[in-house]
Parts: sequence; structure tokens; C-alpha cells
Amino acid sequence: MKNGIYIVATPIGNVSDISKRAREVLQEAEIIACEDSRVAKKLLSLLGIPYSSKSFFKLEDHTEAQEANKLIELAATGKSIALTSDAGSPLISDPGYKLIKQCRKEGIYICVIPGPCALICALQLSGLPTNSFMFSGFIPNKDKARGDLFNKLKDIDATLIFYETANRITKTLQKAAEVFGAREMAVAREITKVYEECIQGTAEELLEHFSKHEPRGEMVFMIAPPTEEQQNQAIDIETLLRNELKNTSVKSAVKNLTEKYAVNKKDIYQLAIKIKDE
Repeated sequence: MKNGIYIVATPIGNVSDISKRAREVLQEAEIIACEDSRVAKKLLSLLGIPYSSKSFFKLEDHTEAQEANKLIELAATGKSIALTSDAGSPLISDPGYKLIKQCRKEGIYICVIPGPCALICALQLSGLPTNSFMFSGFIPNKDKARGDLFNKLKDIDATLIFYETANRITKTLQKAAEVFGAREMAVAREITKVYEECIQGTAEELLEHFSKHEPRGEMVFMIAPPTEEQQNQAIDIETLLRNELKNTSVKSAVKNLTEKYAVNKKDIYQLAIKIKDE
């Protein structure tokens, strides 16, 4: 096995999804770079791969830069290294980017071993447009940040894909209802596992579903691009702001609109001052 870094996709639920190449690389690699060695060792055990002679390097966002230098030194001196995440494809909302970027600068051999990826599987299940899509990682856990992100992306003509947790999906759908209105959405959960499912509908319909069925498992949240009709019905913020300013102060008008529509506060404030100065 050639020395260098092997980016190895691992199962996202069903261990049978491991590829023959991935199994071979995990078998032969001398070093496993992973998020959690316990998870990596469990996978190797399930695959019947002995790991007592292997070295494990913990790779997290806040330690990646430091560990990357160590791994590059090892690869340069003849070691073969398998880079894995806890589940799915490394680097996709998981550590590895800094390592691979540095490897390319240093001329270290890199090989990708393709396999499961939750966002792709979810998109295939969703029934939403697949010709153009944008993956935006994990959704912020603060309501304002969540609204700011949605507002920033709402006019993009592509299916939007996010990772989300079960305990936050209700708040996310509530904010999505405010920003995206009746746009078609889908939530896929427990992909490749026993209780795999994908629910489709508007944010309100999905909220109704989760009010009756407790949200559980790892989730992928998807939002269809706006239809032509929805684009034509876009909120006219300037008109709404002018109407607000007829009855209240700049501060109150800006507060009312930013809370209701999750628009950028700074932009609305500047627009309000411009309207007042006319």
C-alpha cells in the first residue's frame, strides 16, 4: 500500500454499505485518523479487522491544524494513513479539510475512497429537484443566526440542504415557515437504518407531522428552490418598511420587520434612515 493519506467513506448506518476498497484500505492502513477512536475501533471490529497494531489519531476542528503536521510527517516517512469520520464521507461537515489542503501543498499522496454520504442519499430520497443543489452544513442553534442564514439563502435557485438534529428540527421548521413560506421541503432521517424515512411537505405540514411523531435520529433538512410564482410573490420589504414608518419610529419599525421576516437588521436600518431622509 502506497504511503500517503486515504480519504475513506464509512457507513452512515448500515455497515453492509462499506465498499470492498474501503475495507481493504482500513485493513492495510497503519494509522487511522478519526474523530473518535472508539467509533473507529467499533467499525473495524464489525468488519473483522484487527486494530491492536494500528495507531489512532484524533482529528477535531480545533486540533486539526496541529495534528495535520504530525500526520504529514508520518506520511512523508512512509506511513499509510486512513482518514475517516464517525460516519459518511470525511470533510463533509467533518474534519479533514485543513489536513488535505496542507497535504497538497507538501506534495503528499492523496487518494479518495468513495462511499456513503448522507446529503446525497437524502437528496435522492426527497423528491426535490436534483439538477442544482447547495449544501450548507449544520444549521446554527441560535434563532437569529438561523434566520439570518435562511434569509441569506432564500433566493438561491437551487435545492438547499442542511444537517440538523432531532431536538432542534421544530425550531428550524418554524423559522423556515417564516422565511420560505409554502415552499416544498423534506426531512430525511435515519438513512440506511431500520427506521429510515423521508417526509415531504411545507414547513407547516412537517411541523404538524412532528407534533404527532417525536423527532428522532440524525436528520437532513432540504428546501426546494423557489418556483417562478413564489419568486414573483417575494416580500416587498421597502413597502412594508414605509408603512411601518408611518406609524412608528425607525427603531421600532426595524425591530418589527427583523423579528417578523428574519431580514438583515443593518440593511433594514440603513434603508429606514434613507426613507426618513427623503
